[in-house]
Order: sequence, then C-alpha cells, then structure tokens
Amino acid sequence: MKERKWTVYRVLFGTFFKASAFTFGGGLAIITVIERDMVVRHHLMTKDEFMEYATLSQSMPGVIALNCATLVGRHAAGTGGMLAAGIGAILPTLVLMVLATVLAELIPQQGPLMGAMRGIRAASAALVVSAAASLGGYNIRSLFAVILMVVAFVLSLTDIASAPAVIVLSGLTGIAYQAARRALKRRKSRAS
Repeated sequence: MKERKWTVYRVLFGTFFKASAFTFGGGLAIITVIERDMVVRHHLMTKDEFMEYATLSQSMPGVIALNCATLVGRHAAGTGGMLAAGIGAILPTLVLMVLATVLAELIPQQGPLMGAMRGIRAASAALVVSAAASLGGYNIRSLFAVILMVVAFVLSLTDIASAPAVIVLSGLTGIAYQAARRALKRRKSRAS
C-alpha cells in the first residue's frame, strides 16, 4: 500500500514537472499533457473528473498549473499527492525563471535563440487553442453555456468589461440561471 502511494507521488511529481518544464504558453497549454498522463496512461482519474478539475483550476485565482496540480494531486493521493504535484509544477518554472533572469543580459536579441523563441511562441498558441477546444467541448453543453460564452468573449474582446468583471458577471449569471431552473422545476412538480 505504501509503495503504491509513493508510486502515485512519483507519477504526480513527474507529470506536473514534465508539463511545467516543456509546455510553453501558460496554464491552458499544459492541460492536454496532464490529461494524457492522469487519465490515459496511469488511470488516476476519469476524463470527466479531470475536466472538472481543469475547469475549476481555470476559474480559481492564481497560477493555473499550480491550481490544477493541487486539485488533481489531492484527488489522486490526498495531501501528499497535492504536495508532490504542486512541487512538480513549481520547480521547473522557478529554476527556468532564475536562469532567465540571470542570463537576460547575455542573450542576444537576434539570431538562432530568438528564432527558437518565435517558434516556441507559435507552438504554444496551438497548445492553448487545443486545450481551449477540449475544455470548451466539455463545458459548453447547453444553449445557455453557448450564449454565455459568446457574450463573455465579446465583452472581453471589445474591452467593454475587464476579465475579472466578466468572470464575476458570468458567475452571477450562472447562479441566477440555476435558481430559475430550480424554481421552474418546483413549479412543474407542484402542477403535476
């Protein structure tokens, strides 16, 4: 039993370390990498469970990769799993940022390194779009969700509302929608 738990800790640490070290483009870009390891390779959770945690990690304040690591790690192996996944998610970023800060003045602003960075930025955009499509497919399952998504997109694209305002308004709209659905169900059950 203890050996199994340590194996799960190693898997969690390794998965989030790999995702954090080799996935550029922010939190959304790591979702597909983590899903493959957690759901397909190691069977630590179902796809629905993973998508629920990935969605929650997007909704919570803070770093998406760390939010996802703590939620997935806690589900898979309790507090120890949460710590293993969290450290795995943070460690590569910490090391790379320290190196980048120290070496920033030494890196030439032209040449092969900058070309590599342009290529990485382009690939990271593809990873973000892939993760957004995956999360969208999981979360956009009703007309209400489609309408809310379009309105939120338009509000954020046109700068009518800031991202925090869009999130708060979407949450309040979701609460009102659920309350209206419950009231409608109660009314229908009383009428029958």
